[in-house]
Amino acid sequence: MFLVGLSGGIASGKSMVVAVLRELGCAAVIVANLIAREVVQPHSKAHQQILWYFGTEILLENGEINCEALGNMIFSQLEKGQLLNSITHPEILKEMLKQILKYFVLGYRYMILDIPLLFETHRLTKFMRYTVLVYCDPLAQCARLMRRKGLDVAAADAWISSQIPLEEKLQWATHIIDNSGDRESTCRQVLRLHTCLEDSLDLLWAQLAVGVAVAGLGGLVFLLLRHLISSPNSPFLLVREGA
Repeated sequence: MFLVGLSGGIASGKSMVVAVLRELGCAAVIVANLIAREVVQPHSKAHQQILWYFGTEILLENGEINCEALGNMIFSQLEKGQLLNSITHPEILKEMLKQILKYFVLGYRYMILDIPLLFETHRLTKFMRYTVLVYCDPLAQCARLMRRKGLDVAAADAWISSQIPLEEKLQWATHIIDNSGDRESTCRQVLRLHTCLEDSLDLLWAQLAVGVAVAGLGGLVFLLLRHLISSPNSPFLLVREGA
């Protein structure tokens, strides 16, 4: 089994790429943002810690955390963002490991891990066989963010500037999906990625088969040599009985 890390930037189109991968049959997809919402549900450890440090003004009427309000609170305050990460990241990682183990037990041969800050942390990339960046050009990214959040240009630029630029992340990705164009173009690229992952499985199985064959051949040669050496008439015996 191997892991594939998928990342991008705000409004770059990761969700659409994940949806297309699922349509193509990639059922083992772990989405970090969904887990992040689950670990802060009411009565959870992270929920209680967030209320302790950030106050009850970030709560919705049903007791759940207002993620938009919390996001706005930490957006311009680096220390509060770091505090929130120190609360949520360990819980998110534990849940991700549980899901990885579940898919492994179920027999899945690879998993897609959708992690927004994959390249920012760098700690998780070493566990990925491949890393995929969902890229789009800055103008398209800004326009999509403005439509999604109802922001003006300055506010959208501020959100985008709070992350590592997508151009900088290009150097760390083994595969790139350029989502600057239309959906059809992106789908074609995702299909090529899916084919590459499936071919990687074939290569892994071929490597495994070759490894098993080489090991088996080596074992056979070892047994033959041991038989020849231990035989009374073996030419490899330095001292024979009666010599």
